[in-house]
Amino acid sequence: MTGFGSAEGNVLGGRLSIEIRSVNHRYYNPQLKLPFELGGVEGPLRERLRQLLERGHVTVTARWIEAPQREATVAVDLARARQLVAAAKELKKRLKLKGDVDLAFVARQPEVLTPHQDGVAAPQWSDVEPIAERAVRELLGMRAREGAALAAELAGRLGALETGARAIEQRAPERLTAELARLKQAVAELAAGVQVDEQRLAVEVALMADRVDITEELVRLRTHLAACREALASDGAVGKQLGFLGQELLREVNTIGSKANDAAITQTVIAMKGELEKFREQLDNLE
Repeated sequence: MTGFGSAEGNVLGGRLSIEIRSVNHRYYNPQLKLPFELGGVEGPLRERLRQLLERGHVTVTARWIEAPQREATVAVDLARARQLVAAAKELKKRLKLKGDVDLAFVARQPEVLTPHQDGVAAPQWSDVEPIAERAVRELLGMRAREGAALAAELAGRLGALETGARAIEQRAPERLTAELARLKQAVAELAAGVQVDEQRLAVEVALMADRVDITEELVRLRTHLAACREALASDGAVGKQLGFLGQELLREVNTIGSKANDAAITQTVIAMKGELEKFREQLDNLE
């Protein structure tokens, strides 16, 4: 399922922004892009996301809107200063120059006084967690809205399948009667006026009826459809469960089609297979 969430907040005197995106994926696949200062919170952040998101390619991007304040300091290189003073005095002596080597002279020399900024303490998970939590909750809200729309779409597909199953169930007795009449006519034509053993014919009709009977397939089909509706009504992740049920529904529909030997039922089966294909395609978008 797709979704997006973002949040920002203060961390160690700076301002941190976190954005979380998710797109459809069969498994849970996180990718984190964090500033190096947040290396210590990557583990807890991954674990929290895993608790809340079961499927999807998830990308987390964190960046500093305002970097944490760093305290400016000046480093003194005493060894360098001593070398410069000694060298200046040696130069004065050898060249018989006037003047003194004072502080102003030494401080102006390169690498004696070096300004730099001290690092700040690394952010802890407790500093970052409130921002990450707001971002992921916003993402979950968006995914929930998409999930509700998707559930309504899937429910419509299930309704079409249920309608098809009822049509087949109503047609089944007529199909069996028509098949019996066809068999009797074929036997009569082949017999060409010869007396037919009615008992033997009854046995063949019973065997034929058993071969083309679709009662069990219809029962299993209705059971799987009910299980799909129950799964859609639940609160948890149901994508994998519905994927399995979709396979079973297709199996039963295919079996009904192979046993049907009836134009009306065949047309209904074709329509149901079309609905099932659309149903299974949408499952890739569902957690």
